[in-house]
Amino acid sequence: MVPFVELQSQFRALESEVRAAIDGVLARSWYVLGEECRDFEDEFAAWVGTGHAVGVGSGTDAIQLALRALGVGPGDEVITVANTCVPTVAAIGATGARPRLVDAHPDTLTLDPNGLAEARTEKTRAIVPVHLYGHPCDMDPILEFARSHGLAVVEDCAQAHGATYKGRACGTMGDLAAFSFYPSKNLGAYGDGGAVTTSNPDHADRLRKLRNYGEEARYTHTLEGINSRLDEIQAAVLRVKLPYVHGWNAQRTQWAARYDAGLAATPVELPPRAPWAASAHHLYPIRHPERDALRAFLLEHGVQTQMHYPTPIHLQPAYQSLGYAAGRFPVAERAGREVLSLPLYPELQEEAIEAVMEQLAQFFT
Repeated sequence: MVPFVELQSQFRALESEVRAAIDGVLARSWYVLGEECRDFEDEFAAWVGTGHAVGVGSGTDAIQLALRALGVGPGDEVITVANTCVPTVAAIGATGARPRLVDAHPDTLTLDPNGLAEARTEKTRAIVPVHLYGHPCDMDPILEFARSHGLAVVEDCAQAHGATYKGRACGTMGDLAAFSFYPSKNLGAYGDGGAVTTSNPDHADRLRKLRNYGEEARYTHTLEGINSRLDEIQAAVLRVKLPYVHGWNAQRTQWAARYDAGLAATPVELPPRAPWAASAHHLYPIRHPERDALRAFLLEHGVQTQMHYPTPIHLQPAYQSLGYAAGRFPVAERAGREVLSLPLYPELQEEAIEAVMEQLAQFFT
């Protein structure tokens, strides 16, 4: 069996470092908002290229708190893309704001800047572009539109650790950016975790209060905040892993290129590629109209795959109240029917990739 994702190999390679880091936290017995979190925030901000990083409880909380730091709340609207994971819109809803959706661009499957004008209303306060699959959004037109209409931009970088747009790192272009450290991410914790990056010190200060019940000083609360703190054990694990991420991303890029070459002669559409983007290759999403049959065939022949994401936001039962009918976002809907993600992670072996491509080719013979 070729698993879709496999985390044990990475742990075994780093086991001694990870155990030493965790043992250090246990020995100090300081588990929340301590030196590991502070040091990781400094190191991650430097790694991304921003002035500040604020550790929080999850990637979803990172989006919510970033928006709240910008003053987004009940009665406001936030634009994002229909082709994304539910946590993006769940985070918008958690602020009390209403999501406004646009379609994906057919070339990149990320937010189509051409849909922003129609989606914007007088209530719109922010845009959340999602760097999906590790591939950056086309940020220049998004940022230009935001500036011309006085809107904030919060990048959803949950799948884009190390990705770049025209040489600029994802996480440095918006007012703030949200990262997830879910275990399967390019930089994954051993549980939930997230961070918000920004170069605005006032935003960073507000975020640190919001994540900790709005506390400015002990028992003095100046904002209505929540409990969303990156704990010391997760921060310690992330500090061990962070220096390896660029190397892991390079291996992901190598495996993606191997897939590209091996699948070029098959009927599948290869993953999005834009000349201005350097993907983090979090996922390797191919497209084909017979996606479901292909997935079943591969599983039968020992290859696990995943669908990202089979039901666009506007067709989810929980978001029918947004008022978008089927057919409203055709690119997102087509992606939902056709996208199939193949196994892709640094520890994948070349023989496993060859097996995946062999079985995929067999499906079409």
